[in-house]
Amino acid sequence: MKVSVGTDHGGVELRAKLVNYMQQQGHEVIDHGAYNEESVDYPDYAQKVCQDVSEKQADFGVLICKSGIGMSITANKVPGIRAALVGFDEDAAMTRRHNDSNVLVLPGKHTSEQQAYDRINDFLATEFEGGRHARRVDKMEPTSPQECT
Repeated sequence: MKVSVGTDHGGVELRAKLVNYMQQQGHEVIDHGAYNEESVDYPDYAQKVCQDVSEKQADFGVLICKSGIGMSITANKVPGIRAALVGFDEDAAMTRRHNDSNVLVLPGKHTSEQQAYDRINDFLATEFEGGRHARRVDKMEPTSPQECT
């Protein structure tokens, strides 16, 4: 599987560990950084990862920032991206099964190394269930302003 990864300065250490872990698991990783703790703008990294996923250069994306909130907001503005901020282990599989999420967002401040590994494993191993969930995912796609009236 090919996974695109990015973080801001709030998740540098966790990103490095995750990249290494995923490579050891046999995944190909596109690593967009950041590579040090110098302050950077999280939208820049979210855009790179989401572009990889939306253009099918990667199967999935993983984003990390201190809280995960800014990355989630930014990622979900990219057409075709369904990013899920996962703070609990069971949510990684759930968002794949029910929402067909293609970007996993982790809060670096509240995610241990082992939790990150567990969430990555669950996220990448879980298939979308389809069925009634497909109808709901279809309704997530952006609509034009005229369709909202």
